[in-house]
Amino acid sequence: MSKQTIIIKLDARKMENPDLDIRYKLPDRIEEVTKKRIMDNGYDYLSDTVLGIWLETDIAEEGAKEVIELIKKEKFLKNDLSQTAEIVISEKENAEAKECRQVYPEI
Repeated sequence: MSKQTIIIKLDARKMENPDLDIRYKLPDRIEEVTKKRIMDNGYDYLSDTVLGIWLETDIAEEGAKEVIELIKKEKFLKNDLSQTAEIVISEKENAEAKECRQVYPEI
């Protein structure tokens, strides 16, 4: 079974502390909390100010719910991501951001 994609989009302009270490700390914590059901799958710059953190999992819809719960409960490098992050998902493996649909915040 192929993996599905979750992307967390972080806009540096909206973050209290736009520390690039978040590209490692956030996926590491997600892997830990989900017991590696959701795994780090790299990052990329989506624009001059937006960083995308790719995650892979078996079921993106369910995985995104776990990620949303985590960012609502914890701060990352002094950032409340529940107020600034966008989360998009795709059933495709290694999907590009434009191939994904937004699940958080709900639109």
